[in-house]
Amino acid sequence: MDEAEFLRGRVYGADHDDAGPRPDRAYAELVGGPLDGLLLDVTDRIDHESGEVELPTEIGRYGPGGRTLYVRRPTDAARFDWRGDAPGTP
Repeated sequence: MDEAEFLRGRVYGADHDDAGPRPDRAYAELVGGPLDGLLLDVTDRIDHESGEVELPTEIGRYGPGGRTLYVRRPTDAARFDWRGDAPGTP
């Protein structure tokens, strides 16, 4: 099993021991980029309503402290497409 396969279906930011989705939460799939295949819990997220989320990640282009940007797919609100990576703020 490679890293991409391992991450698929897991929830971004969840504890590694309990990273599966929960039935009482709403999720969107992250498509493309460093977080491809992860699920984003959008249940209580206000920023997802704007259609854009910026997520910290150390597996993107900028390594530790970096961020990655995902934008809601206009034709499918349950998917967010990758738009690029950004360095962290000092």
